[in-house]
Amino acid sequence: MDWQGLLFLLLQVFSVLLCLTVHETCHGLAALALGDPTAKRLHRLSFNPLRHIDPLGALMMLVAGFGWAKPVPVNPGYFKNPKSGMAITALAGPVSNFILAYLALLARAVLSGLYYLWPGSTLLLWVLDFLYITAYLSVGLGVFNLIPFPPLDGSKVLGAFLPDRTYYTLLRYERYGMILLVVVLWTEILDGPLSVVRNGVFDLLANLSSFPYYLIAHAILG
Repeated sequence: MDWQGLLFLLLQVFSVLLCLTVHETCHGLAALALGDPTAKRLHRLSFNPLRHIDPLGALMMLVAGFGWAKPVPVNPGYFKNPKSGMAITALAGPVSNFILAYLALLARAVLSGLYYLWPGSTLLLWVLDFLYITAYLSVGLGVFNLIPFPPLDGSKVLGAFLPDRTYYTLLRYERYGMILLVVVLWTEILDGPLSVVRNGVFDLLANLSSFPYYLIAHAILG
């Protein structure tokens, strides 16, 4: 049995669960902050991944690096401005993924210094791999969800700038969006553009995460 391959797959699974859970929980927290208690009442403000995972979306993340989770229920009727409230709530998911990716890369930059001190540490090496995978998948999830296509988060952000009639028409057809989205992903038409954006965001966050590490190292070592 290929134990290293199995362990690497487990790291990917844990990373997917973490990224999706953070994404959906932050949707619920943003909605709650804006006055909507729906997610809280339905126990979706939880870091238990079983409450958030969509099997197909999680599988897509493992296979393609892009995917989705079970949407957190939101009632825009609680918001003072339903359109802007939905946009802010939707944006909270991708933003949380970019923050998670940055923190993972920052931790990896710091721990990489320890690896040079203990180069034989297999455990530390696996931790570094886990942080890298988490950052990469988290960026992919954030970028993918910013596509302005229903039911993805980007469509709700776009909706804040659309006329009311267009916005509510878009909502009526949202239920069919996921079917079309799966078909589009299956054809791999978006793989190229999404990969370019994902890699660009990942490189930017990686460069930003290295900066504090270099400042700390310079302060310690002089």
